[in-house]
Amino acid sequence: MKKKVLITINSMEIGGIERSLAGMLGAFDYDKYDVDVLLFSKKGEFLPLIDKRGNLLPEIPQCATMLMSVKEIIKKGHLLIALARIYAKLSVEQKYKYSDETQDAIVCAHLQAYWERCVPLMPKLKKEYDAAISFMWPHHFTERNVRAKRKIAWVHTDYTKFAIDNKKDLEIWSRFDGIAAVSAECGRAFLKVYPSLSKRLVTVENIISKELVRSQADEFMPEDMPAEDGYTRLLTVGRFCYAKAFDVAAEICKILVGRGLKIRWYAVGYGSEVQRVEKKIQELGIADSFIILGKKLNPYPYMKNCDIYVQPSRYEGKAVTVREAQILGKPVIITDFTTARGQVKDGFDAVISPMASESVADDIERMINDGELREKLSRNAYNSDYSADRHMKKIYEMIEGQG
Repeated sequence: MKKKVLITINSMEIGGIERSLAGMLGAFDYDKYDVDVLLFSKKGEFLPLIDKRGNLLPEIPQCATMLMSVKEIIKKGHLLIALARIYAKLSVEQKYKYSDETQDAIVCAHLQAYWERCVPLMPKLKKEYDAAISFMWPHHFTERNVRAKRKIAWVHTDYTKFAIDNKKDLEIWSRFDGIAAVSAECGRAFLKVYPSLSKRLVTVENIISKELVRSQADEFMPEDMPAEDGYTRLLTVGRFCYAKAFDVAAEICKILVGRGLKIRWYAVGYGSEVQRVEKKIQELGIADSFIILGKKLNPYPYMKNCDIYVQPSRYEGKAVTVREAQILGKPVIITDFTTARGQVKDGFDAVISPMASESVADDIERMINDGELREKLSRNAYNSDYSADRHMKKIYEMIEGQG
């Protein structure tokens, strides 16, 4: 008899976590498992990537409010949830009124407070599962409103960077039977905050289909990223937020241009910091060199046609885009964020650069001028083992209670 599995996530908007989920769903053994997928908001450009063998559940209106403004929530008639959201917002603003925490960190505090206050106002699922997987933090709904024999939660980022109530969050994490971190370093960072959970933690890397990435990379030639004689095309893909450091990328670009290097640095993505980065580009006078291309449903042709892929992040769990660029055999430079050395092998399949704009500029310049280095990194990245089998085995073990 097949085991019943539920997987929850906010939505299928364009993002690395969402694409990782699509990869996992594509690799699931549907002969052994019936898989239900619950999106709190049933929307997003990546909806078509959900494997048709999985069962996409109807949207729960109360859950969908978590991705709405308070004004929208009131229009939908969920007044208690709106009041809970307002109370949570005010409490977080008061707590961090004089804090020097980053905006991204405080956003996490808002999310935690929203779910803490609003989940009691959401319906519990009637169906009981053998296993429930909460694929994206916060994990309140799956922990409190889902009945399952085993519950598993995912860790996608560096939890030392969060400005949240760790004591309250530990109460949630402690009720999960298994915790999956997307890299060993990501897991170690998590255990710095929650050391008592070490026996529940397993490393399960992002599952990405190399066949899908390579086939989609050939779907079109990106006309908005043309090849130009003598110019090197750099590329960064990701959400425009503090963690991804597109503002730092603009600073690095300015340094490279100042050194006389002929580059075009393309940025694919969207997010809350787009306007701030655009303003910085204008202030630095690099509008001809740093080009924001916006949201792209399929970024792979851009990756395939760039010369160097750069990930200038301040922090990561494990960047899906880095792995995708490597699958396409691109030379990669990433900054030395906490989990970087669990992402790539420095000098073998990528270059890890010190987290300073001048240092990253030095490594980009070195890579531009060293064809042998680019070739070595590309070859090793392309030929690496990206098989999903060993990672799916760990997921099955957690579902079965063997991990």
